[in-house]
Amino acid sequence: MTATRLDLIGIGNAIVDVLARTDDAFLDRHDMRKGSMALIDAGMAERLYAAMPAGQEASGGSVANSCAVAAGLGARVAFLGKVADDQLGAVFAHDMRAMGVYYPTEPLAGGDPTARCLILVTPDGQRTMNTYLGAGGAFGPDDLDAGAIRSAAILYLEGYLFDPPAAQEAFREAARIARAAGRLVALSLSDPFCVDRHRAGFLDLIAEGVDILFANEAEIRALFERNDFESAADAAARSVPLAALTRSEMGSVIVEGVTRHRADAVLTDVVDTTGAGDAYAAGFMVALSRGESLPACAALASRTASAAIARIGARPDAATLAALMR
Repeated sequence: MTATRLDLIGIGNAIVDVLARTDDAFLDRHDMRKGSMALIDAGMAERLYAAMPAGQEASGGSVANSCAVAAGLGARVAFLGKVADDQLGAVFAHDMRAMGVYYPTEPLAGGDPTARCLILVTPDGQRTMNTYLGAGGAFGPDDLDAGAIRSAAILYLEGYLFDPPAAQEAFREAARIARAAGRLVALSLSDPFCVDRHRAGFLDLIAEGVDILFANEAEIRALFERNDFESAADAAARSVPLAALTRSEMGSVIVEGVTRHRADAVLTDVVDTTGAGDAYAAGFMVALSRGESLPACAALASRTASAAIARIGARPDAATLAALMR
């Protein structure tokens, strides 16, 4: 294997997050399922944005969050994802680059506006997401940076981006490029409802050569249509070389064939669960790219996830991330 210029390159939705605190009654009034992610159209995005309490706006998206956190942990990181040539697109690109993430994707000229995710955080820290994919759905094979993919130790693919056919084609081509260069391919299942929509496609992609699978308990049970975690973990062991499976306050389980590495959660006061899984994946892949043992990878992942849920927003601040690496 040749030397790497990057530790991680991610491909995912380029989204501007709009995050606000609210209560369960607001979710009920707008017919939202608490803790879920729903895809919405432009009209609904405008109506919901107008009804939301005041909040904060920042670049986001699941894999984009992981890339930003990984950069904050000192990794060399790139991200590929489509924004529009509009104000929010410029905000997204500036934010990512300011965090030290290489972001070469050209913006979409004309067409849909930049994607946004409207996130409602209830007092128990649960987040309910309503996502308008906008320009993000225009990502396709022509947006791949083959040189960056070949130079990255790990290619990380976002399940949320699996809806558009062009993105699926881009995923398969990116994975082919990475495998040909001897790199690792990682996939996040993203959400149980995403799994329900694309179970067959995910299983095909995994069979083609996914090396690392990231999922929470609900997602892995949905993928393999199992009622209990242990049988789903066994199915993962038969399907992928390495699976990092999170179980909230029960910690995580790293599945490597017949071996199980169990890691405790790092307990903290939960302020906002937004981005916990993204931060976990970032910590895990940063440690893995540095040659750490799987227990050490899980330990850093747990600490990073804990830092994420201890504050509002999807990403720990820069000082916190720097402290995690000391």
